[in-house]
Amino acid sequence: MEYFNAFWAGGLICALVQILLDRTKLMPGRVMVLLVTSGTVLGFLGVYDPLIEMVGCGAGVPLLGFGNTLFQGVKEAVLKDGFIGIFEGGFTASAAGISAALVFGYLASWIFEPKMKK
Repeated sequence: MEYFNAFWAGGLICALVQILLDRTKLMPGRVMVLLVTSGTVLGFLGVYDPLIEMVGCGAGVPLLGFGNTLFQGVKEAVLKDGFIGIFEGGFTASAAGISAALVFGYLASWIFEPKMKK
């Protein structure tokens, strides 16, 4: 049942994003910012953690999860370090994921032949 819940939740998020891209004039970059910001706001409101418990990775993997990770990191850093935590918490919490994306992207560019769009 975990896989089913993750599938429908992730699929619903992706379908809503696709509708936004198809039916509005929003550019993909702005939709991505909207998703990260939404994850942050949902984390702040306390809605995101119960959602993760209910549907698992279906809500944790998309960009909503990245926004929530940033929020959780900032929240912990502010509690620990005070005001300066606002600036360092998001970096600390997301460093492993961002580093992995950079490393794997670099490795993929060596394996595959990247081409510019014409």
